Amino acid sequence: MSAGSGTGRGTGGPGTGYAVVVPTLVRDTLADCLAALAAATGPGPDEIVLVDDRPGPGADPAALEHPLTVLGDLRERTVVLRSGGRGPAAARNTGLRAVTSPWTAFLDDDVQVGPHWCGQLIQDLAEAAPDTGAVQGVIAVPLPRERRPTDWERDTAGLARARWTNADMAYRTDVLQQVGGFDERFTRAFREDADLALRVLDAGWRIRRGRRTTRHPVPPAARWVSLGQQRANADDALMRRLHGPDWWAKAVAPRGRIRRHATITAAGAATVALTVAGRPRAAAVTGLGWAAGTAEFAWARIAPGPRTRHEITTILVTSALIPPTATWHRLSGLWRHRNAPAWRETPA
Repeated sequence: MSAGSGTGRGTGGPGTGYAVVVPTLVRDTLADCLAALAAATGPGPDEIVLVDDRPGPGADPAALEHPLTVLGDLRERTVVLRSGGRGPAAARNTGLRAVTSPWTAFLDDDVQVGPHWCGQLIQDLAEAAPDTGAVQGVIAVPLPRERRPTDWERDTAGLARARWTNADMAYRTDVLQQVGGFDERFTRAFREDADLALRVLDAGWRIRRGRRTTRHPVPPAARWVSLGQQRANADDALMRRLHGPDWWAKAVAPRGRIRRHATITAAGAATVALTVAGRPRAAAVTGLGWAAGTAEFAWARIAPGPRTRHEITTILVTSALIPPTATWHRLSGLWRHRNAPAWRETPA
């Protein structure tokens, strides 16, 4: 019998039964995620809901064969559902609808729970006051010790400080149902966790940090990954519509650089327009402003890193492209979500 299920289900005391929901694109990390869950000591989950969010009907089911085998005895408690490639929020809702346990613990498919996670989770749930709607796990992001972390590694390390991340978060199942689950307009793994948490808090529940620890390795990333990340600015526009202009403070989230990006973008656009209009002196002034803003942004990313040639070259290129890309996604998000009502105005 596996260590994780060695004490059986339902042995953590009344009200501490839990399900584990894992949305996945069946990445290589899934097997390690499930293996760590199966090996963790303590009362195992009542049920595991694995939600395959690969798009389209042609997703190869054989890709799940190995990840499922590493579950050992937990395999018999596991169901696999499909959510059609609609993003992690929709995938978690798909999993939630199948849960019958009092608590629902969400894990990302690229994390590895600690060796005593099951027992520590039970302790977190047992210690939850009646008005506690959720208990967050502690996220540890291992970084290289022999050198400074890269821009991408530092970005991932931010998960260790993030509030309410669904990399490891346990909610009371009835609280999730009360607030309507995840907002499926968040189609990326960004802000859907903060949106849900703000709705839970506004409904009168508390969210506290537990003791259990989960490891989140830095995933490999393409060289230009920072450009793709700018799509998240559209999600920030939706957060503003749902929770007001002060949502940053409510969510204890960094405000980011969108205002600076917009200013740099405006300076660059003005430089082009003035040059075309035959006003070289004015174009030189706005061009200097664009160059200064871009240089400051690039140095802020280069200075704390390893400063290798590859890293510096990548940051120089992306620092010139990120401001207009971020501004475009923010404006498109504001337009796309212009009629989204504040969440309290949404019919129950």
